[in-house]
Amino acid sequence: MAIREVASSWLELQQLLFDYPPDPHLNRFRSNLVYRGVPTTAARQMATGLMRLGGDYAAKEKHLIRNFRKYALHDVNAGDSVWHWLAIGQHYGLPTRLLDWTFSPYTALHFATSDLALMDDDAIVWCVDREETGRYLPAELSQILRKEGAHLFTAEMLEEASRRIEDFDTLPGDFVVWLEPPALDSRIVNQYALFSLMSSPTALLDEWLDANSVTAREIIIPAELKWEVRDKLDQANITERIIYPGLGGLSAWLKRHYYTR
Repeated sequence: MAIREVASSWLELQQLLFDYPPDPHLNRFRSNLVYRGVPTTAARQMATGLMRLGGDYAAKEKHLIRNFRKYALHDVNAGDSVWHWLAIGQHYGLPTRLLDWTFSPYTALHFATSDLALMDDDAIVWCVDREETGRYLPAELSQILRKEGAHLFTAEMLEEASRRIEDFDTLPGDFVVWLEPPALDSRIVNQYALFSLMSSPTALLDEWLDANSVTAREIIIPAELKWEVRDKLDQANITERIIYPGLGGLSAWLKRHYYTR
């Protein structure tokens, strides 16, 4: 069960986000936490873009990927790896079984407070211990991590285990994989991004976390605190200009900056 905590102030929010001990092996303040910010508590369930298509969405997955590869071929050189194509598709808005996460609590706060239409709703920042989730990986995937001395999967590492999504779905057990996408552009780099990938297109990460008693926290940002958080993030230069480099991000930041509350 996720621990639910409500931040009553900007300072308490910092304490909740950064409340972890130093790594005993490194004697450094390095964290195994990953973060996901959503602007409304109505989105508490971690439904993927694929799920939100409705109907028999699991059956649509292979068609989405096949057609994305076919039509995007002139714009993207991703090779043959389905995992590269899946990450690229998620990055550009394709409905996939992936969910967006970040290593940065401030990036998560940005996504929790950037939607002006939802500023009157409470927001959520999820915090999950990705290291703890690794206990549930099947042997085939655990061995790849050990061989690479890694904590996260790249597309190439997943390709070693499963060349097709259909093969990935036959791996034993229920589990979550953390996929660090290739640095396709500065957006991924600036957002300090990674994706969660469930062992089945129908599996919900929040339900899996609860079922396996994996450490997770749900930090609530009350609506009355959101504008303070938003303005202080802007002061810290956590804005659309950084999160979405380019004219689109600049325009989104200016629109919000000059918005009359």
